[in-house]
Amino acid sequence: MTKKLFVWDLSVRLFHWLLIISLLSAWYTSDGERGLIDYHLKIGYFILGLILFRITWGIFGTHYAKFSQFLPTKTKLKNYLKKSKQEKGYTTIGHNPLGGLMVVFMLLLILSQAISGLFMNDDVFTTGPYYESASSSVQKIMSFIHHNVFDVILIVSVLHIGAIFYYLFTKKINLIVPMITGYKLSHSEKTSGIKSSKLLLSLIIIIIVAVFLYWLLVLNIPVEEEFYY
Repeated sequence: MTKKLFVWDLSVRLFHWLLIISLLSAWYTSDGERGLIDYHLKIGYFILGLILFRITWGIFGTHYAKFSQFLPTKTKLKNYLKKSKQEKGYTTIGHNPLGGLMVVFMLLLILSQAISGLFMNDDVFTTGPYYESASSSVQKIMSFIHHNVFDVILIVSVLHIGAIFYYLFTKKINLIVPMITGYKLSHSEKTSGIKSSKLLLSLIIIIIVAVFLYWLLVLNIPVEEEFYY
């Protein structure tokens, strides 16, 4: 018997689509010749906020959004791979073990990209808020991360899209629609969905993240000392 379960809360869905839009916008505005580098910096701040929210939501959010639910053990990963090969239409309700690992890896990649941007200086258009306070060695490390990690993000994104289409055309499982509606189909009587999106908790976390970003990007920025001769 097939039943419809509410799996992806509103916060997870909004995070997913806002992150895609933000990453595309960050890529487009990264070219200094377009004269949009100031927007690139602000988009980077927004992306940092998104990632901080998702990490926090992965601890306190709804059941299927939590890291504790989808981070696999070695045994769970082996069982998933075995069942996935045996059953063409086999799927999990939340993130499957491989998908869960991909989520964490992508969050870490994007977090490193956003943090490194705070220490960037392109010598032409703009300077990150923490560039001047960092040592030359830290500046070089952050520059290397910022100029190279995005390529890895692109590769992982392509793999992610490829996996979605693999599931769609090979396993006949649509992963796109549930990330829009929040609902997935289940053939198991043992599974259950979430009761709500916990919107009040989500709002509280958003406010906390916003306050932290204000402190990080406005109140805590080192002030350069001026010397007069």
